[in-house]
Amino acid sequence: MIMILETQRLILRPWLESDAEECYIYASDPRVGPSAGWPAHTSADESRRIIKTVLSSPETYAVVLKETGLPIGSAGLHFHSDLAEGDDEAELGYWIGIPYWGRGFAPEASRELLRRAFEDLKLERVWCGYYDGNEKSRRVQQKLGFRHQWSSDVVPVPQLGVTRKGHVNLMTKEDWLRLNGKLHS
Repeated sequence: MIMILETQRLILRPWLESDAEECYIYASDPRVGPSAGWPAHTSADESRRIIKTVLSSPETYAVVLKETGLPIGSAGLHFHSDLAEGDDEAELGYWIGIPYWGRGFAPEASRELLRRAFEDLKLERVWCGYYDGNEKSRRVQQKLGFRHQWSSDVVPVPQLGVTRKGHVNLMTKEDWLRLNGKLHS
């Protein structure tokens, strides 16, 4: 079953191979991927390959602007990752193309994924991390209500062949219920 989620300004839907050109436009900018731990895309063909392999994972969505019908980024819940080891937890990841930075699209898409995680998928925990210096990602997590858990000075970034300082945040189902006025005493 194809899952499509909707927010006020966005549609979250599975990536399509036909999205490769749009994906490449934003994922080729060196200010996007490397700050999140992956190399900038070098061609639309590479974006197509990444759509078929990485972005086709369950619960990974193209962030599509309703106004244009075109993807402007990606957001997803990743299971059995470095941070989310248990069956009742996931790791939230997101990126947005630079022309759309600062307009609240990452928090908007992420809020809907948190709702899906806790309400539909019945998860207990959602983890989210960022590398030192990625202030935009830190702010998104702060706005969403994630709580800092730990920082580590030496975190391997395998796709880039480097190590960085990383920060890990967590939101529990109880946190989410409280933040959304759904926790009854």
